[in-house]
Amino acid sequence: MTVPDPIIGHGIYRILVCRPNHRLGNTLLLTPLIAELQALYRGAEIDIVSEGDIAHDVFKGFFSVRQVFCLPRRGFKHPLAFLRMILRIRRTHYDLIVDPSVRSGFARTLTRIFRGRYKLGFSDAPTKALTHAAPRAVAGRHMGKRPVNLVRWASGADLSAFRSHPPLAIHLSEDERSEGREALAALTTSRHGVQPTFRIGIFGNATGAKRYGSEWWADFMATLCAAHPMASVLEIIPAHGHSMLREAWPGYYSSDIRRMAAVLGGLDLFITADCGVMHLGVAAGVPTIGMFHVTASDVYTPYGGHNAGLDTGTCGGRDTARHVLGMIEISLGHRRANSDPVVTEVRPSIARRSTGSE
Repeated sequence: MTVPDPIIGHGIYRILVCRPNHRLGNTLLLTPLIAELQALYRGAEIDIVSEGDIAHDVFKGFFSVRQVFCLPRRGFKHPLAFLRMILRIRRTHYDLIVDPSVRSGFARTLTRIFRGRYKLGFSDAPTKALTHAAPRAVAGRHMGKRPVNLVRWASGADLSAFRSHPPLAIHLSEDERSEGREALAALTTSRHGVQPTFRIGIFGNATGAKRYGSEWWADFMATLCAAHPMASVLEIIPAHGHSMLREAWPGYYSSDIRRMAAVLGGLDLFITADCGVMHLGVAAGVPTIGMFHVTASDVYTPYGGHNAGLDTGTCGGRDTARHVLGMIEISLGHRRANSDPVVTEVRPSIARRSTGSE
């Protein structure tokens, strides 16, 4: 599937990415696209259309990002603010507008409204909204890789020649990471009162059916801690401010996602269900194991050399913990052999679906 008129780098200086979505996970899954655009169009500035305020924090550390336009959530309830921002964006004539969504009618409508020389998106049928319409087959399965595949296709590249995709990233500063390590050190001591050599973070919340129950987590944690009594456990507290693990371990709470990412980045391992905070852990650089039992793991799994996704199916907490322990033992063996403090990627499959790691 080749593009008839590739979009080359010459003359591309103003780029707009149109992804109006307020969810943390979906916003973080856009960061590989921004990294790819920075690599392809090194002399360009990038503006981003998002929704809500979270995108300001996510894209703060990207050098080429100039402006993040955060549309008000439920814009129809705030029509004046919404229209003012739309008109503000329309003042700029962009060289390239990217609509990275496969099925978002709202993003496609905005792409049509905004002014641009090239307009890029997914569509199997001809559309006046786009100058370059990529077949949906180009997208692939993983949400973080689809937009990258889109701009690679538009540049005329052979997609089969690429072996990797940019990782999720939030680009913490060294000051942020240092403060995160200090906060983590104050919170984590082993049960024997000594500084731990292995710090494990746990996030026990998720949306709706993605959430594992309290009894499930009790069985999981009992099995995990019995196998690693010297490890220090830190619970990452959800936005509602209440422990999901019965206050059994020290907890860290922050409404600021960059501070949370800084603490996550100091951990040796992060274990969580499929949720936005899972993607935050990946973006912060902590080896992350994401657990799936209702969503498609090959669409959302933490990919990259230091992360893994685990399909738990109907397994209880105790059995799932045993599988996670096997993953940890492989990782610790690699760590001892190579003096590498990160978890190596594994591809377990204990239920119906397989992981889509890279």
